[in-house]
Amino acid sequence: MNRFPAAAGALALFAGASFAATTAPTPTSTSAPANGMWDLRDLYPTPEAWTAARDKVKAQAKALDRYTGTLGKSADAMLKALSAISDVKKESARLAVYASLKGDEDVRIAANQERLQSAVQLGTIVQEKTAWLVPEIIQVGKTKVLSFESQSPELKRRFAFQLDNALRYAPHTLSVEAEGVMASAGNVLAQPNEIYSQLANGELPRPEVTLSDGTKVKLDQAAYSKYRTATNRADRKKVFDAFWPSWSAFKGTFGATLTTQVESEVFDAKVRHFPDSLADATFADNMPEAVYRRLVSEADKNLPTLHRYLALRKKALGIKDQLHYYDVYVPIFDLPHPPKFSVADSEKIALAVDATYGPEYLSLLKKGFAANWMNVYPHPGKANGAYMNGSAYDVHPYLLFNNHDDYVSLSTFVHEWGHAIHTLLTKANQPFENSNYSTFIAETASIGNEMLLNDYMVAHAKDDAEREYYLGQGLELIRTTFFRQTMFAEFQLALHEAIEKGGTLSGEKMTDMYCGLLKKYYGDAKGVMKVDPAYCVEWAFIPHFYYGFYVYQYATSMAGAAQFADAIERQGAPARDRYIAMLKAGGSDYPYTLYKKAGLDMASPAPYEALAARMNRIMDQIDAIEAKKGK
Repeated sequence: MNRFPAAAGALALFAGASFAATTAPTPTSTSAPANGMWDLRDLYPTPEAWTAARDKVKAQAKALDRYTGTLGKSADAMLKALSAISDVKKESARLAVYASLKGDEDVRIAANQERLQSAVQLGTIVQEKTAWLVPEIIQVGKTKVLSFESQSPELKRRFAFQLDNALRYAPHTLSVEAEGVMASAGNVLAQPNEIYSQLANGELPRPEVTLSDGTKVKLDQAAYSKYRTATNRADRKKVFDAFWPSWSAFKGTFGATLTTQVESEVFDAKVRHFPDSLADATFADNMPEAVYRRLVSEADKNLPTLHRYLALRKKALGIKDQLHYYDVYVPIFDLPHPPKFSVADSEKIALAVDATYGPEYLSLLKKGFAANWMNVYPHPGKANGAYMNGSAYDVHPYLLFNNHDDYVSLSTFVHEWGHAIHTLLTKANQPFENSNYSTFIAETASIGNEMLLNDYMVAHAKDDAEREYYLGQGLELIRTTFFRQTMFAEFQLALHEAIEKGGTLSGEKMTDMYCGLLKKYYGDAKGVMKVDPAYCVEWAFIPHFYYGFYVYQYATSMAGAAQFADAIERQGAPARDRYIAMLKAGGSDYPYTLYKKAGLDMASPAPYEALAARMNRIMDQIDAIEAKKGK
């Protein structure tokens, strides 16, 4: 997961960055960090320094509206105003990063969460005090803006792309007063996610199950994710059967929160004069809607490849009767003693894997490994998951892991470092104003690393059993990142289209809609896999539906990564150089355009065909190994 904010909603520079994903509190110690702990002193040396910086930036943010009416006076006046706004946003992001990271060190500390709120509030102030900016740029007009850029090389270097982007918003920009109201409404419109999180993570009843070995498990979300992979089939069915009834009991509430989220996005589209919410969501990246729809159509076209994998899964697991949805998470090839990877092992393997990208990439990776940029090991109170946060422009990226010395941890490690090196390449080649790269690009940089890792581990496996283990992991990466995320994207689109056509939604209706998609993707009608309707409330479990049209970018990025991997393997340095150039470009152009410059058209079938071909090649390798066994 990349916590380097992508351009979302309006403009990354002009409409205000969203700090909700990267916000929380400050340090409590000035001593050197412990082993495996990041050093936040690179951001601020003490809590007092953070507070002093926050107070200073807050005062500057509150004064940003003094530049109202100055943009059209001269090139120098425009540069002065935009520079002042940019400086405030850069420092606000740095404050938010520090707060977020410190908060995630121990989520139990109330003072940290209060500091997080303070950083969020600062972001809202910045948005409110710059709500006038895009309307005024539009009022100045393209002719004068281009004239000012010709007069001021600095204005053009730092702000040409953002100015062009602002002018692009003319049909969708409101009056200054209305833009201020929309900015102020941001906290209210964020509440569906807050309510969902409170219910899903804090108040939902947690059933307890006793597994076949006598282990008693309380099924919170983390335990469900762990035990749904149980090798004992009766255990994983028991986990599914126990976990989902509590979600189903609250599907009315979850349906109400998600409906409110959808309605807020439809509301924004209407107010801003977009034809629909998808057009609104893809406009920020200047993304052709054809990319979204191509993704869905190509996933549908390639469902036979997914169904081939499910048949292989059934055979590998030795299931004689019907494959069920509760069979989808257990590893298809397991090892009695799976390989272990320490953090040092992960670093060594990452260097070997990423040698594909050349010496510049490797030098940055080595620099990061030698420094205290990572919070690596689990400890009480630490936030779950993994991410890279590179939003502090003048400071290196930071990475959070919860390393468990297994292959998943290794794969996560190379994923997040893919984000980190992308960030370093961007910062070295772009001013702050062009450093805010899109998620659409970001995930290719990380998922591509996971693909290269899987190829490397297969090539270096000690025997066929280990080779099959890694091949199985590669197939699951594609199923979960491409097919599953595309299914989510199709579900989101259906929800929005239902409201936009004057229909209604409810938890019951959402369950029926999601069930139809589950059955289509997993081949229920074709006898590929049985989807029990009791599990169709799974939609309520997915937090990403509260992030706007977000999930599709994982799937498109994976397809892009597959085509890049093929190109680098065939062409070598020329394809690699195009890829690195795309990463260096950061947010200096629209992501679809950056892909095309690198040789990929994400609205064409080619990237998706490359991914399907990769999945089939992996299955061909497994079939060859099984044939050697005489199976």
